[in-house]
Amino acid sequence: MAFIHLDIRCLYTLLICTAFVSTLSSNAEIKVNPPQDFEIVDPGYLGYLYLQWQPPLSLDNFKECTVEYELKYRNIDSVSWKTIITKNLHYKDGFDLNKGVEAKIHTLLLGQCTNGSEVQSSWSEATYWISPQGNLETKIQDMDCVYYNWQHLLCSWKPGMGVHFDTNYNLFYWYEGLDHVLQCTDYIKANGKNIGCTFPYLESSDYKDFYICVNGSSESQFIRPSYFIFQLQNIVKPLPPDYLSLTVKNSEEINLKWSIPKGPIPAKCFIFEIEFTEDDTTWVTTTVENEIYITRTSNESHQLCFLVRSKVNIYCSDDGIWSEWSDEQCWKGDMWKETLIFFLIPFAFVSLLVLLITCLLLYKQKNLLKTIFHTKRETFSNQEIHC
Repeated sequence: MAFIHLDIRCLYTLLICTAFVSTLSSNAEIKVNPPQDFEIVDPGYLGYLYLQWQPPLSLDNFKECTVEYELKYRNIDSVSWKTIITKNLHYKDGFDLNKGVEAKIHTLLLGQCTNGSEVQSSWSEATYWISPQGNLETKIQDMDCVYYNWQHLLCSWKPGMGVHFDTNYNLFYWYEGLDHVLQCTDYIKANGKNIGCTFPYLESSDYKDFYICVNGSSESQFIRPSYFIFQLQNIVKPLPPDYLSLTVKNSEEINLKWSIPKGPIPAKCFIFEIEFTEDDTTWVTTTVENEIYITRTSNESHQLCFLVRSKVNIYCSDDGIWSEWSDEQCWKGDMWKETLIFFLIPFAFVSLLVLLITCLLLYKQKNLLKTIFHTKRETFSNQEIHC
């Protein structure tokens, strides 16, 4: 009986091993091809590229499987890859065209046809470059774009190094929603050359990649183009608050309050930086509210001042630009003394002036009376002598 029991156990183990080896061998035999015709296509949108491909060959053998594609892409000097898994045959994204682009893709199989395991094809690769024209030094310098108060976009730049006198630059832009690339129509000029652009109203441009190309022309040399990608909400510079209030509630508590900056930016999108000065001591704090309470460090402080600036907060953008500082609002101790002095000085001056005028009038009146008296006296004397 022991031998029979041992044989059954051996037979059971043998069957399991056979099934496992059979499964491994069947999986090892499953192969899938990579996608066909993988390419990176430039539709002319200043960096918004299409990555597209065709299904691999012999997919009819895997009808019971899910077919997906793992796509990896990056600018060539980037450390990390962006990875997308999709069932589609295309993908779109923005790239920095100042650099090359590389991408790779392979097929993924998962389902009954692979006994539940994942089967991957080899990689198919593609690259894309814009052929550089002109020396690197001919590119514009110090490109700066600011979206003022979330309403008006303005970009400025400096000419490239060593460019010839006849060189001039032109700006083109595009974002998703425009049918085609547009050129700047309102250039900022210096000495007859374009050094910036004031953009028109940009409809539905928020929270999208905004693509810009600044290229140049010269009859004597090639000019290297420059490419930029912005998210407009990340370069907003709002207005500062235009009304500030400082109230000393009691001997210790101070209330600072200011208005929400004017314009289309919602109140919930602001963060404020407050610079507060108590006599010779200054400190800075931030808040998302438009009012704070603080405590005086000394009851004998003579002057309290504060000013505020604003910025779009992290709930509405990834970054932003601080506004200019508001006008300063101050409170001074012993204001009644200053007020009293303010009124007493002109009152004393006016009173003195009235007194002088009065004295002068009285003096003139006295002299006049004396003159009349002397005249009458002389007349009376003359009459007596005649008699």
